[in-house]
Amino acid sequence: MSSLGKGIASATIGALLQAHGFSVRMKKMDPYINVDPGTLSPHKHGEVFVLNDGCESDLDFGHYERFTNIQCGAADSLTMGKIYEKVLAKERHGAYLGSDIQVIPHITNEVKDFICNPDSNCGDFVICEVGGTVGDIEGLPYIEAIRQLTLEMGKEFILSLHLTYLPYIKTSRELKTKPTQHSVKVLQSMGIQPDIILCRSEKDISDEIKTKISAFCNVKKENIIAALDAENIYLIPNMYHSAGLDTQILHHFKLDDEENGGTKKYPHELMGKWVSLEHSVLNPTKSTRIAVVGKYVQTKDAYISLEQAISHAGFANDVKIDVDWLDSRVDPDVLRTQLENVSGIIVPGGFDTGGIDGKIAAIKYARENDVPFLGICLGLQLAVIEACRNVAGVSDATSREFSDEGRFVIDFMDSWTKDGVLESRAQADNKGGTMRLGNYACKISPKSLAHKIYGTTDVTERHRHRFEVNIEQYKDVFAKAGLIFSGVSADGLLPEIVERRDHSFFIATQAHPEFKSRPFSPHLLFSAFINAVIINQDIKFKCSA
Repeated sequence: MSSLGKGIASATIGALLQAHGFSVRMKKMDPYINVDPGTLSPHKHGEVFVLNDGCESDLDFGHYERFTNIQCGAADSLTMGKIYEKVLAKERHGAYLGSDIQVIPHITNEVKDFICNPDSNCGDFVICEVGGTVGDIEGLPYIEAIRQLTLEMGKEFILSLHLTYLPYIKTSRELKTKPTQHSVKVLQSMGIQPDIILCRSEKDISDEIKTKISAFCNVKKENIIAALDAENIYLIPNMYHSAGLDTQILHHFKLDDEENGGTKKYPHELMGKWVSLEHSVLNPTKSTRIAVVGKYVQTKDAYISLEQAISHAGFANDVKIDVDWLDSRVDPDVLRTQLENVSGIIVPGGFDTGGIDGKIAAIKYARENDVPFLGICLGLQLAVIEACRNVAGVSDATSREFSDEGRFVIDFMDSWTKDGVLESRAQADNKGGTMRLGNYACKISPKSLAHKIYGTTDVTERHRHRFEVNIEQYKDVFAKAGLIFSGVSADGLLPEIVERRDHSFFIATQAHPEFKSRPFSPHLLFSAFINAVIINQDIKFKCSA
């Protein structure tokens, strides 16, 4: 079923295969008809994860990149909408020579080409996740394409792993296998026989349960793998390794013996990497509390990369971080009271007018009370607006995204340049794929806080936004507001990083640094922010003592 953890399972398999010395390529096939998730609501679908090349992808790509440290691209992300768009474009150009366009073979051929693209570096393994739920009508062409590939290539080259759920019935105190049996039967009816069943469960899976699933699902007992709930997702690679998942995968491909180029043992140095991380996850020596103030906080996956980046910074600083996810749509006075209990504040990205007043109130609180502050994307733009209103005295400072009137310190870039790289206002109604997306270079000023954090004057970060700070028209206002633009785009036109020198730690970026943070290499901005939070917390403790 959906939201069961297929993305984390796929990412974990990639990490385990890497630990055995193999290279991997991660791919995802989503069944929805949208061309990409860029226009989907975070409340319903979670965050949109942006790749280096600007592809707006499913949040599972965040798991792929964080677990394997590889960089995915547009060639790794497929939706049913992309397939139909491509097939219809070919048909319009006469590519099919008058044939009827059908799901088989035209749609399924595109799926097979995506999986087995000979023009891309696929590495030793291609790990391809099928989104959604078995039996979804939108996803049927994916299952059919995999059936065809298995027949064409042979079982020795393809392994089908089915992630399923064993519900625990409290009244009878037992795990139930019937949903798994029915799910596998649906797959078998489509011509797919799972080689491994990965069983998600909140309770231990007994030998008797494994025997039952094996018998009814036609899968070897040793290939029924327990996937128990974990305290932290970064404990999962060691858990799945202990359960034998990588052993059975390598055995399927006859790579578990040295004669066939395999490895009998999990390489010690790579095993040690995950064991060391597990120690950091479970045994921090310090603790702190911060706030994330946003409008999507009721949806667990809406800020998932931000949540992970905060965790990574905690690992690096030996800190257990408790996060108060505060709804920016509440009354600003209520919000300010909630902020009294935290040692740091993050205002993340977002769109439209919802919760804007609350975010601005949080930024003002951080500025006036010297609370470490990190602004991301919209957080930077609101930090600019807050300073213009409350420091420079420009009460009508605003963004064209929020209002039709006022002084637009945030605007479409073509408002002040004819050679903008962003879309013109005439194109603003076209929401899909029209933002500033992907990796962009940033030049950092020497002797700035940003330079101290990054340790260099040249960085690249991933972006996803439509509006820009209007630095050309409002330079004097920004100077009066005390804003320092310590990072700008390579051409010098667009502010990338803003900070304050009258504050212990106040920095905001137009980019989304959370997309590049990794458990073994936390993003420098987040590590510096958490370090500042700990220092601020210690100072407050000494003062109160």
